[in-house]
Amino acid sequence: MGKDLVVVESPAKARTVGRFLGSKYQTLASMGHVRDLSDKKKRGKPGVHGVLIDDDGFHPEYMVMPDKKKIVTQLRKASRDADVVYLATDPDREGEAISWHLLEAANIARSKVKRVVFHEITKEAISEAFEHPRELDYNLIDAQQARRILDRLVGYRLSPVLWGKVKRGLSAGRVQSVALRLVVDREREIEAFVPVEYWSIESTLAKSAQADSEKRIDFKAALHSIKGRGTKRIEISNGDRAHEIVADIEGAEFKVDTVRKRETRRRPAAPFITSTMQQEASRKLRFTARRTMQVAQQLYEGISIGPEGEVGLITYMRTDSTNVASVALQEANAYIKEKFGAEYAPKSPRTYTRKVKGAQEAHEAIRPTSIMRAPESIRQYLNGEQFRLYDLIWKRMLASQMTDALFDSTRVDIGVKSSKSDNEYLFRASGSVMKFPGFRTLYMEGSDDNASEDDETPPLPELADGDALDCLKITPDQHFTQPPPRFTDATLIRAMEEQGIGRPSTYAPIIATIMDRDYVRKERGRFLPTKLGLVVTDFLKPNFPDVMNIGFTAQMEERLDNIADGELQWEPMLKEFYGPFDESIAKTMSEVERIPREWLEEETGEACELCGNQMVIKSGRYGRFIACRGYPDCKNTKPLESPEERAIRELVSEDVDEYCEKCERPMVVKTGRNGRFLACTGYPECKNAKPLPVGVDCPDCGNVLVERKQKGKNGRIFYSCSNYPECKFAANPLPQPCPDCGKLLVTRGRGRKSARCLDASCGFQGPVPQEEIEEAVA
Repeated sequence: MGKDLVVVESPAKARTVGRFLGSKYQTLASMGHVRDLSDKKKRGKPGVHGVLIDDDGFHPEYMVMPDKKKIVTQLRKASRDADVVYLATDPDREGEAISWHLLEAANIARSKVKRVVFHEITKEAISEAFEHPRELDYNLIDAQQARRILDRLVGYRLSPVLWGKVKRGLSAGRVQSVALRLVVDREREIEAFVPVEYWSIESTLAKSAQADSEKRIDFKAALHSIKGRGTKRIEISNGDRAHEIVADIEGAEFKVDTVRKRETRRRPAAPFITSTMQQEASRKLRFTARRTMQVAQQLYEGISIGPEGEVGLITYMRTDSTNVASVALQEANAYIKEKFGAEYAPKSPRTYTRKVKGAQEAHEAIRPTSIMRAPESIRQYLNGEQFRLYDLIWKRMLASQMTDALFDSTRVDIGVKSSKSDNEYLFRASGSVMKFPGFRTLYMEGSDDNASEDDETPPLPELADGDALDCLKITPDQHFTQPPPRFTDATLIRAMEEQGIGRPSTYAPIIATIMDRDYVRKERGRFLPTKLGLVVTDFLKPNFPDVMNIGFTAQMEERLDNIADGELQWEPMLKEFYGPFDESIAKTMSEVERIPREWLEEETGEACELCGNQMVIKSGRYGRFIACRGYPDCKNTKPLESPEERAIRELVSEDVDEYCEKCERPMVVKTGRNGRFLACTGYPECKNAKPLPVGVDCPDCGNVLVERKQKGKNGRIFYSCSNYPECKFAANPLPQPCPDCGKLLVTRGRGRKSARCLDASCGFQGPVPQEEIEEAVA
């Protein structure tokens, strides 16, 4: 009698699940999807690669991926020897589709197949799942298949339009193009923004009885309104009006009108769902959405925890539900009482409801599989990224089940009767002091842009109605309204979630795609559309209004949800979309003119040193670069450097006095795709090349340090030892010389908060000189 077969997606998950199931089961990994839409199109047949279209509808054609053929053969053989085949892929639409593709590709007998679903990889959860197997859910499979076909239709029909009308090699997608539009629209808002001047008036006050006392407590109050002219806050639009009011107030008496005291509460945030985890990891850990999901996948699939062995540390990480299992709630409550005290545990478990458009994925929030597994107790088994994300998830879950933070809040209204006019002004002061920390003992949610995390404000002195106050100072301040900020990872994910664009499993790939396509880039952690992204968006919006419409994209997501719920058939939905879309393709190809090449180029203000033409910024296979506008007559090109890179490079001299060890010709500095290097002047006869020395010896082994650049479009310059891999010293250069000796300044490690001089005889070490760096870059 053969072993029952269990199929999961990854080797890590297979090891963890296999350990819990024991020797009666054989656990194999499919390594993700084994089948996808064909990448070939049948000649003379209507449709796109992998999807035939005729009067009867849409006919997907699947193929086993070339690198998965051996795996499929292995699974087919193992399934023949097994009495039962358990498909234990992830508990969402994509996991259901992977199971179906495995069934079809490996030709597994349906009578043997059982589907098991678990949201955490623990012994209890797996035992429960195997006691209650189910059939494959073909509604979920149809929804995922419809999404895949829809994305193939849009991508494979729309991208060639961009090749013909904008530039070869471009791509468009059903969701990525709308996400790009969000970034572009925000940039246009910023460009069109006109700052508006406004003024505020603030007074510094003290109780009259304490005016000269050492116990005096100064506090600030802001002008709120003029009595008799409504309760709305006063608007002061210019300095003349502000100074006029200040002059009218000078010499007036300040007296307390009313004092309002009340207790306020701050509730803890709900445990993580996919989007909030990505947002908080971006704010607090500086993780990209893609990196967050990679690390979360590792924590979910299992980590070896000493004597415990392989165990999943968190529940499934693609979810939009804030529900928490009752067992986990009881465990959290017991832990809080034991570690913090009964006053930190609510009388009954907290429950959370969260409105997410089309919530449909897994059925529980992201949480630790055991709250008793505190981060510090397992730190030795995790790498740095795993520990930081697990610590964040653990604290968020535990804090969500703690009591509210309590504050004593005071609001004081102060009357000011002018001695020079009939005006009576109302100033207002507020103070808030925490009296019980509650969940904030453990965790505070991060905030975006200018939002404040802290509810505490400076305390006010003890005041009562009618108290006289002394005005120590009154100050008018000029302000200007600010444009909306550019998106960060966190705010872009939040915007997509609020607008219903994409789903939990797609946020990270969407952001990665628009960056990889060079439609957007990051500057200081914020997304900025490139010239290419602006041109593509401006081309698609008028020609394909449905595809680029945020509401339409959200509606398509809702229809996919309806398919998953069994309320809608997938083919009629595709037919309704494809007809008008196909007409737009034909109309655009026949009527719209090609975008001029110059529209894609960014001016640099530099002249070509070979022909005198303008040098412009272009985009290519390996990212952005500078090229002569006279191409193809002039092929002059050079790498595009950021201001920071340029400042770093200027610190390392290109005047070298080295000779080729192979042919004894002089070596010169050249720049390639991966940074600067030394090359022989005898090229192409002599192709000797090596990294550029930076003029400082390695502090670890004494060999020469050289300049290198990380691979990829966004690769950073770094210094490393020329004796690599024997010596693994590496450091990140700063665009500012050492303040003590003028030599190279570097940082090491992920935090990059501490700077040190590379010259061992100098010994400088201290905080990164941020202001000096910004000046150097500018």
